[in-house]
Formats: sequence, C-alpha cells, structure tokens
Amino acid sequence: MKIEPRRVEAFLKKPDPMVRGVVIYGADAGLIAERAVQLARTVCGDLQDPFRVVDIPGDALKADPARLADEFGSMSLMGGRRVIRVRPAGEESVAALENLAEAVAGDALIILEAGNLTPRSGLRALAETEANLAALPCYLDNEEDLQRLVEDAARADGFTVEEDALDWIVERLGGDRGQSRSEIDKLLLYKAGDPDRIIKLADAMAVLGDTSAMDIGDVVGATFDGDLATLDRALDRVFAEGGNAVQLVRALQRHADQLHLVSSNAKGGNFEAAMFKARGLQRGGPVRRQFENHLRRWPLPRLSSALSRILDAELECKTTGLPDQTIARRLCLSLARAAAPSRR
Repeated sequence: MKIEPRRVEAFLKKPDPMVRGVVIYGADAGLIAERAVQLARTVCGDLQDPFRVVDIPGDALKADPARLADEFGSMSLMGGRRVIRVRPAGEESVAALENLAEAVAGDALIILEAGNLTPRSGLRALAETEANLAALPCYLDNEEDLQRLVEDAARADGFTVEEDALDWIVERLGGDRGQSRSEIDKLLLYKAGDPDRIIKLADAMAVLGDTSAMDIGDVVGATFDGDLATLDRALDRVFAEGGNAVQLVRALQRHADQLHLVSSNAKGGNFEAAMFKARGLQRGGPVRRQFENHLRRWPLPRLSSALSRILDAELECKTTGLPDQTIARRLCLSLARAAAPSRR
C-alpha cells in the first residue's frame, strides 16, 4: 500500500498491524532516517537492544533473499516484538521483500531505508501494491513543514518563537530534514538556560546568520531586475559558499508571492497603500525602491507565470534526481529573461 501524505503522521505513530514491511524512500535522506527511527520505536523503545533490533545491509540480501522472511518469523530470546532495519536498501532487496510478503508466519517489523526511488523501481512498486507492505515517501520539506518543525522543537524545550523570527529561520533552512534539525538544535542550545523563553529575531540572527543568505537576496534582486550579468556573478558566489538551492528557490517564491499580494491589492496602481497594508512590507530606502521597481516590471499575468515556474522547479528538485543547483540556476536565468523586456 502507498501511504498518502495526509496519513503519514498517523501511520508513524501507530502502524497498521497488517503491515510487515515498510519501504521508506525519497529525496530527503534526513527525513528518511528520522521516520525510520520513529517507526522502529513503535515496536522497540531501545534501538540498541541486540535481542530485538537487527541491522542488515541491503547488499547482504542479494546473496540471501530468504533472510527477511526468516527474520520475520524468528522470535527474540528475551521476548518482545523485533525490528529489522535494512539500510541502505535498493533493487537488490526486491527478491527478499517478495519472500517477506509471502511468508506464512511472524510478527517482526521490517523497515527498509531506500534512496530516491523512481516510479519504475521494483522495490517501490512492490511495496505500493502488496497489501502487507507499505511505501512511505519522504520529500523535501516545504515552508509549512519547516514552520511546524521549528515550532514543535521550540515548544518541546519550553520556548515560543516570535513570528518575524520564525519567518527568518524558515527562510534560511533547506529542504533536508537532517540539516534543518541540526540548525534548530544549534539555536535551542544557544537559548538553553535563558530565562526569556521567547526566541526572537536577534537570537536567530546571532546563530543562523551567514553571508550566503545575504547573497541569496542578491540573486533574488538580480533575477527580478532582469540583470543577467549580476545574476550570474551572484549565483556563482552563492553556490561557491555552499548555498542551498532549495532555499534559493523558496526565496524566489516568497518574493514573487509578496509582489503578487501587493499588485493584486493595488487599486488604481496605488502600490504604496497596498504595501502599507501588507504585513512585513513597510520598507524604506533602496529595498523599497527595488521592490517598487519589481512591481512595475512584473504585472500580474507575468507574476502568475513566474510562480508557476518556481513551483515546477521545486517539484523538480524533489522528484527528478537532477542536480538542485542546475535546476535553480536554470530557473533564475529563465525568470531574469522574462524580466528583461521591461528592463529595456
């Protein structure tokens, strides 16, 4: 069976007892590992228990395709249900998973941690079609996922997050769950022991501020300016400094969303009034002038087209397996060319 996104959290908390094997796959390696651990702990709280938890490398199943079925039927010497973790799992595990699906008796939970499986993958297809197996996809976190991740982690440590700080943090997190967790943990460690239980923008900037985030702002500005020469230099700088391509795509989306919001609410072309009403857009100086310039350069039909391209690019990053930097660079150049006629 295929676990739909809306059912994932419920499944992780209480897996279907009929499911004996779960293939966890996708583009987000950190999220795959996190969900595998969460799922395993529904069976055994101590994942270091040598009697109830077994680790198997995926390539070992190629030479011994009966092993998963054997492990499924084996009992723990100390009692209790067992967890079998296969990692990394790939196409070499298909025969072993077929044997597991056909096994007569057993109660172990088999968890296979795979990579970014395509729809043609035999491992993925088997897990999606067999009633006693499950396929659980893990895609890169979107903005809503990241907001929830930050707020949940802060709440667990007794903190709340101010709205502007939350927006700033999310803007700097990437799509990989493991990396995001690391950055959030760094911030919470910084606030540990602080009697002020509110995470403010200054806290976030002190811990997560970096030059690559500022360079991403340069990329966004050059993209919507249609300035191809500046854009090329800014992209080179961002990626040379280890900038996150998905973070860049989302920065483009936020800017386009803001432009769309103001432009659609500007009656009679009165951008100033619309900007004043929009939360977070009461800007001044060069930033305001650049934003107003983008409003004039990007009418609503062009903005709608740009947003569609941006969403397509993020989907490509999550599903195609193509290099994220290549996708982001191609998107920026495409948008900049769309802005160029207005620049002329």
